[in-house]
Amino acid sequence: MSRAFVKEDGGERWMPPTTPHAYRVLWQGVGGPEVVHESDDLLEALRWLSSRPQGAFELRDHAGALLATA
Repeated sequence: MSRAFVKEDGGERWMPPTTPHAYRVLWQGVGGPEVVHESDDLLEALRWLSSRPQGAFELRDHAGALLATA
C-alpha cells in the first residue's frame, strides 16, 4: 500500500474531509467548545438540542452565529 494513504502519526487510513453542515451543536466543555451534533435541518437541530439536559450547549450556523442555547 502506498504511504500516501496512511497518516504518519497513527498508521490510520486517510479519510476525506466531511462536507460541512449548515448547523452544529457545540458543548462548552472544560477543554473548549466541541461539536457534538451537526445537521442541515434547522428544526432537527433544535429538536436535538431541546432533548438534551440544560447546560452548556449552543446551536450555531455555518458562519458561527449563535442561534440558540440550552
